[in-house]
Amino acid sequence: MIRLSRTFGVASLALSLTVAAHALAEAQAQNAPTPAGPRVTVTKAVRGELVETVAVTGTLVARDEVLIGSEIDGFRLVEILAEEGDRIEKGQVLARLSRETLDAQLAQNDAAIAKTEAAIAQARNQIATAEASLRQSRQALERTSELKKSGFASQAVLDQQTNAERADAGRLAAAQDWLKVSQADRASMEAHRRELLVRLGRTEVKAPAAGLISRRAAKLGAVASMSAEPMFRLIANGQIELEGEVPELRIGKVQAGQAAVVTSGATSVPGTVRLVSPEVDRVTRQGKVRIAIPDPAGQRIGSFARGLVETRRVHAVSVPQSAVLYGDQGPFVQVVEKDRIVSTPVKLGIASEQRVEVLSGLKEDAVYVIKAGAFLRDGDAVSPVEPGKPQADAGQRMQVR
Repeated sequence: MIRLSRTFGVASLALSLTVAAHALAEAQAQNAPTPAGPRVTVTKAVRGELVETVAVTGTLVARDEVLIGSEIDGFRLVEILAEEGDRIEKGQVLARLSRETLDAQLAQNDAAIAKTEAAIAQARNQIATAEASLRQSRQALERTSELKKSGFASQAVLDQQTNAERADAGRLAAAQDWLKVSQADRASMEAHRRELLVRLGRTEVKAPAAGLISRRAAKLGAVASMSAEPMFRLIANGQIELEGEVPELRIGKVQAGQAAVVTSGATSVPGTVRLVSPEVDRVTRQGKVRIAIPDPAGQRIGSFARGLVETRRVHAVSVPQSAVLYGDQGPFVQVVEKDRIVSTPVKLGIASEQRVEVLSGLKEDAVYVIKAGAFLRDGDAVSPVEPGKPQADAGQRMQVR
């Protein structure tokens, strides 16, 4: 009996200890903190300057390209005085053609002019002689007419004097006509001389404008031809532009006079929109834009270049584009309030590089998820972590990418 009582006591004690342990575990479970949600990187919404840009891609070209070639045919190129990359002035001689043939023609022309001058002098002398003879003939005819009236001269003598007067008048007219012919010959020779001088001047190939030589095709010994390839290509005044294309949906934002930055290779230079084409290509749906580069030092035509045109500048609240998600109701940002996700619809404005303007829906200083994730839902518990702060448990952190 005593033995049974002892066994019963031990069992009761064990049962009491089990109940106490279970109660203690429940109390600890109730008092334990709620497990933290996944960690997300957050930041505050702040105001800042936002610049909207439109990208222009294309090629560097000369604003005005001048083609320089020979203006006469059939003369050999004997001297080249300019090379690619040379800066030249308006009127500067770039090349010379042979001129021996033209010099010989000019000498022949000089002789022809001298001959016409002599012919003119001879014609004037003949005119003077004919005028003197005509005066004498007229005087003799007048005297004979008077004598005929008095009966002291026969009709035959009068007729003889009349014919002599007419012959002298004809010789005077012939001399005057010869003078006119000689003067016409001289005018023709002088016109030919001016033509030869023009052709001689064109044996010197000159620059019609100042600028930079971009290409030289001239070869020593080649025979010049007006229909051949230009001897030189000149960038007028050294002005270079970016000729690029912009999609039709964006070209409406680009206007002449807007500032731009043009990048070619590793070099970036400022520029200004000079021209926006009124036409959009019906095949590519691209519009032409030209950006002037005031200081094109180091830029080379034909190079690929990219321009960023500043179309608008605002001071507003903005968020990274990675913070914006799109749903059935439009764009929204995942705001963190009391360590829980609140999907907040927003109205977006201009986009600048990796950021986008928030016109409404997001208050300044609101905390939002920098890299939003579609698997974060409204009401989800999270552990917000600001960039740059130490993180105790990297295994629980979740950055939505």
